[in-house]
Amino acid sequence: MSSKVIIIDDEPLARSIVVEYLQNFPDLTVAQVCSNGFEGVKAVQQYKPDLLILDIQMPKINGFEMLELIDNPPAVIFATAFDEFAIKAFEAHAVDYLLKPFTQERFEKAIKKWRDQKNQTSQTKELLDEVSLTAPQSQRIVIKDGSKIKIIPIHDVHYLEAADDFVKVFTKEGYFLKNKTMSHFEQVLDPSQFVRSHRSYIVNIQQITRIDPYEKDSHVAILRSGARVPVSRTGYPKLRSILGL
Repeated sequence: MSSKVIIIDDEPLARSIVVEYLQNFPDLTVAQVCSNGFEGVKAVQQYKPDLLILDIQMPKINGFEMLELIDNPPAVIFATAFDEFAIKAFEAHAVDYLLKPFTQERFEKAIKKWRDQKNQTSQTKELLDEVSLTAPQSQRIVIKDGSKIKIIPIHDVHYLEAADDFVKVFTKEGYFLKNKTMSHFEQVLDPSQFVRSHRSYIVNIQQITRIDPYEKDSHVAILRSGARVPVSRTGYPKLRSILGL
């Protein structure tokens, strides 16, 4: 039975080389060739491939950000010219990664490795969790908003609120849902700028205009937008310390 492959790379030559190398595998069908992550997300939704051959450094959104927008990412072989990026994470969780320029022999080895491995979807998710903690991934949040993809710079985030399996990311435009946990954001965001004020809230301290007492031992942070963010008994001393109160 034929397996479907999608190639995603912003370099035309790199795309054509992979297409050429895949001709040696008659049981692999190239479902689509994409030049950026936006096209990649749509293609994965449409074709539900078994394997992605994915570049990391691409304009607009990078390969990792693209994978985060896919609910159940398939197995991935990364093809990249950037060999410093999360090599340990690759070794632990990626099916394989190809450093450009790579030979046909090296490519075929990666395909064989993919065929020999199981549980690749969980591996891809583990890789994303690890890579998302690295600095370049923590400067912005990439979100799928219906059929659109939105890139939110971290400094545009007012606050975050837990919402079941998602986190609501609030900006001046309203909120957007991201399929991550609060503890993930607490790890990724700069602790001198974003404080876990409450079990269900992380607030951008640049947005706070004042902190008012609330019922019992709790407080509420009033933001520039007028939004009111709960501050728990444990969150209050953290906020006071960061704000120098």
